[in-house]
Amino acid sequence: MKSSSTGRRRKARPTEGGRVTRPVVLALAVLLVVVSTVTGYLLLSHENDLAAAVSPAKDPGPSAEPEWDGRTKVLGDGSTSYTGPQEGTLKPVRLKPGEKPPQFVVFSWDGGLEGSDHLFSHYRELAKQYDAHMTFFLTGIYLLPKAKKDLYHPPQHSPGAAAIDYATDEHIRETLEQLRAAYEDGNEIGTHFNGHFCGAKGGGDWSVQEWKSEIDQFYSFVEHWKTNTGYKDIDPLPFDFKKEVTGGRAPCLEGQKNLLKAIKGYGWRYDASSAGDFQIWPAKKDGVWDFPLQMLPYESGKYQGLSMDFNFLYNQSDGETQGNPAEFPKWEQQTVDSYMAGFNRVYYGSRAPLFIGNHFEDWNGGIYMRSIDQVVKNVCTKKGVKCVSFKELADWMDVQTPQTLARLRTLDPAQSPDWSSVVK
Repeated sequence: MKSSSTGRRRKARPTEGGRVTRPVVLALAVLLVVVSTVTGYLLLSHENDLAAAVSPAKDPGPSAEPEWDGRTKVLGDGSTSYTGPQEGTLKPVRLKPGEKPPQFVVFSWDGGLEGSDHLFSHYRELAKQYDAHMTFFLTGIYLLPKAKKDLYHPPQHSPGAAAIDYATDEHIRETLEQLRAAYEDGNEIGTHFNGHFCGAKGGGDWSVQEWKSEIDQFYSFVEHWKTNTGYKDIDPLPFDFKKEVTGGRAPCLEGQKNLLKAIKGYGWRYDASSAGDFQIWPAKKDGVWDFPLQMLPYESGKYQGLSMDFNFLYNQSDGETQGNPAEFPKWEQQTVDSYMAGFNRVYYGSRAPLFIGNHFEDWNGGIYMRSIDQVVKNVCTKKGVKCVSFKELADWMDVQTPQTLARLRTLDPAQSPDWSSVVK
């Protein structure tokens, strides 16, 4: 665990089921990689079947906001407000016949806490510098003072219990500041839920109703931070969480089956809790876009591993958050190389979106943070690349035709097709 001086709030545990590419999974991954090229081409003959897995495109796009009257509307206890549609976000456009899709890259962050290491602000500023947007998955109890922790009633646990630390008062204030700035910069605020429970009595064991309770409590914490903190010197956040939160990532990638059933009444449009898939174009699952972590080439393609910092850590230092410092330079380069290999595979191939999930942590001397710094600078500046949020990607997917999306899903990641045969 990181020292408390950094302000980080979670422990890395090698037993966290969803984040770990376990040896048995690795073996399966290697086998699947061998056959993925074959199956990718076999899928070409099943276009009609795939079309059924993609919901009809909306035209002219996602449901439009009612025209804003230009007045700020303070909501509830003054913790949040409505300041009109978010500015500066990607405007989704349907592909023209024969047009090559953009190369979308989504950088997403679990937790969304501004700690003493100031990583939230660092990546918000880096995104702004490189004309990128990111998805910040906020943990609800990071806006709940520890003195009020008994307000949280986690499913299957006692009031106030959590598998992570509550934030300090200072870090709550700083996180509120970063949430405001992130939204104004065009980034997305999603949810990482609340208590970060994994394994027994975690999300994988929760019923649909228990997931709904977790979601409702998330909304309660973020919509009533003024009441809970007593802060009167901070302006309302400039957005309505009920409108802006349209997806999330479950802790440890556990419990998606019941989570998908739970979110139907909340109007969410995607879920990023899948444990992993190959770099193929997304499809909908139970009516929402399924944006999984992805299998990327590790160690020059010796095997495939998930596109998340925790999985690099697990494979490089056996789950130890601070391994052998002598190995840090090699591990950092391996991490960058894996991300770039995954990017290049689709950038010069199918143009399937690349999904990267990370944490604001200094694991293994901060090598995973420095790796992302390099990748952002390398890829977000390339021709045809759009570094976007999950919400922006969902917007874009929604305006494409079902037939085009179905054909895109038949492509092997490294397959560069005749785009006139795919986009019609």
